Amino acid sequence: MISLPPWANGPFELLLHAEGHLRAGEDFDRRIALISFDNAIEVAITTYLTLNPIQRGNRSYQNTDVEKWLNNYPSKLAFFDTELVARKLTWKVHQSHILWAHDHRNEQYHGGMKGTPEKNVLSVTRRAALWIFSLLFDIIDAEKLLDHAIADIVPPAPPQPDAAFDHAIDREYGMVEIGDHAFYASEVLFSVDYWAYRDAGARLCQNSPSADGQEQPK
Repeated sequence: MISLPPWANGPFELLLHAEGHLRAGEDFDRRIALISFDNAIEVAITTYLTLNPIQRGNRSYQNTDVEKWLNNYPSKLAFFDTELVARKLTWKVHQSHILWAHDHRNEQYHGGMKGTPEKNVLSVTRRAALWIFSLLFDIIDAEKLLDHAIADIVPPAPPQPDAAFDHAIDREYGMVEIGDHAFYASEVLFSVDYWAYRDAGARLCQNSPSADGQEQPK
């Protein structure tokens, strides 16, 4: 599992929230995804600028510059431009594109345009959010980290009946009467105790006669 510094949890939670809605795919989810990815960019930069220098590779900035950069969204991107220059890096997602996606986010959040965001708008802001997060918090593979986190919150698929187990259990125990109703034994056991159902089904299948009339070895 990729390690995540504790001060990066806030921005990452926004990324996770956005990614969950994006994968859901409904119109409402795409609007929320755009807002959350955009917020993740802003929160990542704000968090980074308010860290102790030891938590950001001993990089220090003048207090007056930090106050200026924290003023608004464009000024935060202006900081990031300065940071890229200092690290001798270039924009992977151009600053003008990020601001363009931010304008779409503002229309969703504050303005009157409530339509579904276009896929290219979501693509721009998602790529920018993951890249900025990765660079500022020294995360090697934010995509992989996000995939692991999504997998952890998706509930596992419920257990399903096994046709071979059903046949073996019902052949051995037949029907079970409960009140005025009759149920297959496999149905009752599966509903009451799944692991007992698995154990009984496996045992009975192992002991069932083979095609040539001989019992299978135990």
